[in-house]
Amino acid sequence: MTRFSLAVLAGLATAAFALGGCSTVEKITNKGGDTSCQEFNGQDNDKQRSAVSKMLKDKNGNEPSNMELSATRVAVSAFCKTIGKDSSKISEAML
Repeated sequence: MTRFSLAVLAGLATAAFALGGCSTVEKITNKGGDTSCQEFNGQDNDKQRSAVSKMLKDKNGNEPSNMELSATRVAVSAFCKTIGKDSSKISEAML
């Protein structure tokens, strides 16, 4: 291979890694049940669902159903907006 071909190949590999890395970064930064209410309240719906999904998966060992995920997200949201403090962890809503 020529140097140009190697450079193009390396560029394509870097671009694929960067585009695919977005979900990897989210998985690393997703705290699940350790997410604070302050963080949870500041997240969009997708990130809230992701945090609750990880919390349930960590607790039960399997993927939650859509119904369980939606119901838990509503319960966590209610907890964080009422009796939860900014520093409370969303897992405390499950007690």
